[in-house]
This record gives sequence, structure tokens and C-alpha cells, in this order.
Amino acid sequence: MTRTARAFWLRSPGLGEIRETALPGPGPKDVVVRTLCSGVSRGTETLVFRGGVPESQHIAMRAPFQDGAFPGPVKYGYLNVGLVEEGPSSLLGRTVFCLYPHQTRYVVPASAVTPVPEGVPAQRAVLAGTVETAVNAAWDAAPLLGDRIAVVGAGMVGASVAAVLSRFPAVRVQLVDAEPARAEVARALGVDFALPEEAAGDLDLVVHASATERGLARSLELLAPEGTVLELSWYGDRRVGLPLGEAFHSRRLTVRSSQVGTVSPARGNRRGYGDRMALALELLADPAFDALVTGECAFEELPEVLPRLASGEIPGLCHRVRYGAESAVSSV
Repeated sequence: MTRTARAFWLRSPGLGEIRETALPGPGPKDVVVRTLCSGVSRGTETLVFRGGVPESQHIAMRAPFQDGAFPGPVKYGYLNVGLVEEGPSSLLGRTVFCLYPHQTRYVVPASAVTPVPEGVPAQRAVLAGTVETAVNAAWDAAPLLGDRIAVVGAGMVGASVAAVLSRFPAVRVQLVDAEPARAEVARALGVDFALPEEAAGDLDLVVHASATERGLARSLELLAPEGTVLELSWYGDRRVGLPLGEAFHSRRLTVRSSQVGTVSPARGNRRGYGDRMALALELLADPAFDALVTGECAFEELPEVLPRLASGEIPGLCHRVRYGAESAVSSV
């Protein structure tokens, strides 16, 4: 008997399709997961969809359970929440998060899934991968008591970072974005909002997540002397200019990178990937994060929806994918 599931594939840049895929038989240390919902990471996934991953980054950009290769055909994604149908008794029947692409069912090692805590609905848990990035950024940024902070770029990552940093004692966090409608997201997360030209300056730390040259330049302008820009944006195959003349040296500014592929060195010797993911899921007990899910579609609609997400026709932050009767597995 061969069990099959259905998966979303990028056939070639700009063209997606749903394919039937054979499921391997689970081993004694594996779990079989039926997907409840998945999420489209607008920044990275739309960049992959348009074929914007540079050849030099094809290996670094691989998702944990990716099939195929860039630019396509490739099965890509990493925000998946499902129900364990087969596996160890400690996980059987549990709702879990996994860094798995958009697929109705899948088989992975039990160590690859993280149980979703009680009180965190599956629909919100799809944000765990993004909040994990925010946790890593907070570890890299290492804010101090009373710091003045801005997050430039109110996308999925930027908004998550602002939410996480706002939990530090006595810090002032301002979310900065060129889109006035993002003020509603900031309000839901409990942080201040400003348009780029109105943002408060003289800051200790700016986290940049707009993936734009203008946003990075504005981030430098907002810093106080000796301040730091933590760069989270992924530009793919685009080059960006940076104003390193003017007062960059005299003000002794710093630009640092942060990337979720490695646990922050500030915690790497004491925390692993599993610890970081578990912390992200704990933070998602806060219903304020629901503001980051701004759209939804059925799994079967993904081939039509992803081009509209990539073009900006469908605006917003995280786009959730729901799985219903179509997630049923077939046997041949």
C-alpha cells in the first residue's frame, strides 16, 4: 500500500501547482502529521516564487524539508501546524509546529516537531517560525533597560520583533513603516507607530526589516552616536547602497546582521534550535499576534493566490492556508 498526499510546488519562477506525492512509511522514531494550517512568509516565499534567490545562496536558503532546487521545480515553505496521527505516545494526538512546506500530510522525525502549548490555537501557531526569527533578533540585539528602539519595516518579521522587544522593561519601541495602515498592527501589538519622516530619532538601537535601501538609510539617520542598526532584511539578488560617508564614521555607528539560520552567539552555547522554537510558541499565547495574520485561503487556491501575493495585489502580512477535507490521505 502506498500512501499519498498533496503538496504545493513551484514549477518555475512565477508558476505554482499542486502535485500528488508519495509518503514514505514512518519509522519507529517518526511521526505522521496531518496539516491543519500553514502560513506563507511573504518576504522569503514571494522572493522564492519570483526566482530571486541568488545562485550563491541556493544552499544557505534551503528550507529544512525542501524538495527540489532553486529556482524550480521546488517545494518550499516552513510554517506548518498539524496534528500527529501516528508516532510516539508522547506526541500522538498533539498539535505540533514543523518547518515543513505546504502539504496535506507528511512524515518527519519526531525530533523535527515542536508541541504547540495549551492556549495557543493552531491558527496562530503558524507564526512560530517568524516569531522565532524575532527571538533570535532580540538575542542578537541585546537591548538594555530603558533603551530607545525603532523597528523599521512593519512586515511579518518587523512587527514580530517590535512585539518581542516591547516586553523588555522600560524600553520605548516605535514601529516605523511607509504604509499608514500598518498603524493598526502597531496598535494591536501595543507599540507606537510612525511614518519614516515622522519617526523619533536619537535612538540606541534600530532593527531594520523593510528590505529597502531607503529604509536602511533612514535607520542610520535615526541612531544616536554609538548606536546600532541590526539588519534583518533579506535582499535576495538585489544590491543596495548605504550612506557610509556623511556622519557615519564621526558618529561611530554600527551595522550588524542577524539571521535565524544560526542561533544567536549570545545564547548559542546554552540554547538550541528546539529551545528557541519552544520559546517562540510560548510567546504566541498572546492574542495580540493575531494582528499579523491578515489573509487566508484554501490549500487548493495556492497556485492562484501566490502570484497575487508576490505582485502585491493581495496586501498584508502573514497569509494563512487552511486545510479541510482535501487533506485526507489516499491509499493505492
